[in-house]
Amino acid sequence: MNQILEYINKHPKEIKRVIGITDKQFQKLIENAQSIAKNKKMEMGEREKRLIKAGGGRKKCLKLEEEIILTLYYLRHIPTFQILGINLGVSESTANNIFQALDRYITRIIPGSPKKERIKL
Repeated sequence: MNQILEYINKHPKEIKRVIGITDKQFQKLIENAQSIAKNKKMEMGEREKRLIKAGGGRKKCLKLEEEIILTLYYLRHIPTFQILGINLGVSESTANNIFQALDRYITRIIPGSPKKERIKL
């Protein structure tokens, strides 16, 4: 388990200070991300011809929850990817690759704030 996730699990009231969202928001975010990842996987499976059996290839080093923490932690604190990798137990390039991959569809994962009516002057 990585240091950030371990800290969040030990101190659940500190989650907002660490990654910038509450525990309820974090759980909702994980649910949204899992749903999107499942849909994306199904979509890719329908249009690709497999050369290697499903489930083959290199396994991911971080779970989806940890990837989301990596992304939110980076956006909140802006550390170098080297420091981020050390905290999460991955290499600098892996931390960068995970952030770049999640950054592409982070707007679909994070629910937007409700639109407010504009006041016309």
